[in-house]
Amino acid sequence: MSGAAGTHQRAAFFDLDKTLIPGSSLFLLARGAYERDLIRVGDILRFAWGQLRFRLIGSEARSGIEMTRRSMLSFVTGRTQAEQIQMGREIAEERILPRVYENIVKVIEGHQARDELTFLVTAAPQELAQVVAEGLGMSGAIGTRAELDEHGYYTGRLVGDVLHGPVKADAVRRLARERGIDLAYCAAYSDSINDLPLLESVGSPHAVNPDHDLRRVAMARGWPVLELRTRRRALLIGIPAGLGGAAVFGAGIATGVYAERKRRRTMRRSLRRLRVNLRLSIPAPALPRRAR
Repeated sequence: MSGAAGTHQRAAFFDLDKTLIPGSSLFLLARGAYERDLIRVGDILRFAWGQLRFRLIGSEARSGIEMTRRSMLSFVTGRTQAEQIQMGREIAEERILPRVYENIVKVIEGHQARDELTFLVTAAPQELAQVVAEGLGMSGAIGTRAELDEHGYYTGRLVGDVLHGPVKADAVRRLARERGIDLAYCAAYSDSINDLPLLESVGSPHAVNPDHDLRRVAMARGWPVLELRTRRRALLIGIPAGLGGAAVFGAGIATGVYAERKRRRTMRRSLRRLRVNLRLSIPAPALPRRAR
């Protein structure tokens, strides 16, 4: 490191899920798409299962990353980028931005007050990441990119890999080179041991709502640990977060399906009773008497 620290462009990099918000942004995106009738119950349950598998399998299992890739692409394949951006903006305003931890907003604003750049770095789709970053007044976002054809429709393939683990750290290093940022004078914030490569690449790593493994590393290395979760919120989201989030989300969808089926059964029974009552209330026509 050469020169005074003040001569270097500084930046702070923030993970999204369980760092800026409790739970999963992809679950919130999925629920918003379901409520808009853009995907079916079967699609949403397959997505929820894929996310649960990814959480349970862990960061080193390639099959877990592949499951996340497929579930993410299932949202966008055959749609236009304009549609996805509009949906992402609506869902971010309704479900994601209101859930951002107040204290992490103050951290972002603190970096901005010192004229430091702030970036959202997440495995979530680039379009969603950009909308969230704009909503928080951040400098930009890096997310997972889906391929577009010449007409602006998603092809069902990714550009590169899911922004996860070492891939995320590589993306931040590329951005730093492009923007003249010296990572030795930068900060990073994450909840997950999956982001250890990113945290190790900056001069000021922070563990936010850390999982067990990241907490152990942070304590051993003397990294700051920010615990933003309240007991009430942790119970609502579910612990462990991946299992609880998938269970709550899946239960919500299942409850909705059950309620809809029950409503239809009740309506059918009411219609049957109405038809029976109508038949009973209408007198039978009198038959003509036979001539004697």
